[in-house]
Amino acid sequence: PGGVVTIIGPNGCGKSTLARAMVGLVAPARGAVRFDGAELGPRRDRRVRRGIQMVFQTPGSSLNPMMTPRQMLGEILRVHEMVPRNRVDDRSAELLDLVELPSRFLDVRPRNMSGGQRQRIGIARALALEPVVIIADEAVAALDVSVQASVLNLLTDLRRRLDLTLVFISHDLAVISHVADEVMVMYLGSVVERGPIEEVFSNPRHPYTKALLASAPRLKRNWDDEVPIHGEPPNPLDLPLGCRFAGRCPVAVERCHHERPPLIVAGPSEAACFLVES
Repeated sequence: PGGVVTIIGPNGCGKSTLARAMVGLVAPARGAVRFDGAELGPRRDRRVRRGIQMVFQTPGSSLNPMMTPRQMLGEILRVHEMVPRNRVDDRSAELLDLVELPSRFLDVRPRNMSGGQRQRIGIARALALEPVVIIADEAVAALDVSVQASVLNLLTDLRRRLDLTLVFISHDLAVISHVADEVMVMYLGSVVERGPIEEVFSNPRHPYTKALLASAPRLKRNWDDEVPIHGEPPNPLDLPLGCRFAGRCPVAVERCHHERPPLIVAGPSEAACFLVES
């Protein structure tokens, strides 16, 4: 509670699918989603639906272009009976104030807003139900760099003020290093490493995490430390028998191709790699 978990990984590894399963937009084919200690079934009660909200990657497509924020927020507040009907407009203005937008934006359609302003409306919409968990799926990826910083600062500030838990999905290592407490690295639908961000970034244990961090641009590079990755990821519809990274891993051994490694504890973090044992 109150922390920030970041999920990183390449395109197509399952980050957004995981987010949609957590928020209840898709049902998991296997496994379970647990919230506050309880397993969530296919039909969620109103308390759970309110408690987990999502901020989508592209606010231009996730906001109804025909509705103003006053209409969007008002509909949510009335349907879920968050406030008395005579306070709906006041609460809508308060939500815009939370995301640092003036109340005049209540009557501005999304097409007349900038990308950053639309994303703030998306955040206000998520906050309208007073959630305890917000899932931000690449929430700043479609924004200019300068706008990204302001939205990230806003999310960080809201997390502290409202004691929110934030699940932040991104592929931008520079972004997550500023917001995350913990990081979870995915590859081809599987978690390959997780732990405190300082530990994972300074002492990665899984070969894919090492290669991912080595690929980040920086002014000074030690090319001797580079971890080469060759080839393409396997077909998600025809997964390999063993480790899903074995076919591209520069340090894979025979066991890796036939046996799938579990997450193995390595200090404060965990990594799905047999070499961690040694």
